[in-house]
Amino acid sequence: MTSLEPVRAGADALRLDNQLCYALYAASHRMTKCYRPLLERLGLTYPQYLVLIVLWEHDGLTVSEIGRRLRLDSGTLTPVLKRLEGAGFVRRTRRQEDEREVEISLTPEGKALQEEAVEVRREVVRQLKMSEAEIADLRTRLDDLIVTLGGEA
Repeated sequence: MTSLEPVRAGADALRLDNQLCYALYAASHRMTKCYRPLLERLGLTYPQYLVLIVLWEHDGLTVSEIGRRLRLDSGTLTPVLKRLEGAGFVRRTRRQEDEREVEISLTPEGKALQEEAVEVRREVVRQLKMSEAEIADLRTRLDDLIVTLGGEA
């Protein structure tokens, strides 16, 4: 244990207010709820938005590369990609070098959505009432937690 605080004993340790897992769950739920009406205006769900963020950073990734970046398996990712393709935001094509790999590329419509997404993030930051430095610090701490729990190095 690296904490200087003692582990709570007995039933007190099981109080809901003492559960990090619940705080993370509730925060995640609220964050997704915050995004929902903003993304609906763009015709996107939250998972679709995350895929587009990855593609705006690096267009032309394979399904497995997107899955690694988002920590999602292809079974979860494939329906999201199919809906994005149906909406006209991405194109799925087999790679010529290896036809087993499906490459995901942004369409012009998908690229154009990026400008509107900047406004979505701006509005979410406004609702958070946190500075960019505070957001970056929280992200760093959560990234560390993800690595610790995922065994990633």
